[in-house]
Amino acid sequence: MANIPSNLHYTNEHEWIRVEGDTAYVGITDFAQSELGEIVFVDIDTVGEHLQQGEVFGSVEAVKTVSDLNMPVSGEVLEINETLNDQPELVNTDPYGEGWMIKISVDDAAELASLLDAAAYEAII
Repeated sequence: MANIPSNLHYTNEHEWIRVEGDTAYVGITDFAQSELGEIVFVDIDTVGEHLQQGEVFGSVEAVKTVSDLNMPVSGEVLEINETLNDQPELVNTDPYGEGWMIKISVDDAAELASLLDAAAYEAII
């Protein structure tokens, strides 16, 4: 059974978002990393860009596949997790902690209401 923290919001595409004040951290879920397998590369080059909810902010490469990463809410990409350049496996070992991918500014907190809570996410996986 996948780990699904109750304090996060989730997308149907298996991203999570954790809001802290005016900013938020985004990554992929434990379920997503387990389905992808061993993560070998995280490619994000959207720092400083303003993206809409659902737009692609980067990709994650596993041994067998490459998967797009989608913005859970609209906002500006403020920072990427540089640690993942040298340690992409953190997405596998700690997807909700050290394996976060981007830090964003949130344009409209109301968009969070369109996301899934832990129970709804668990129901789709």
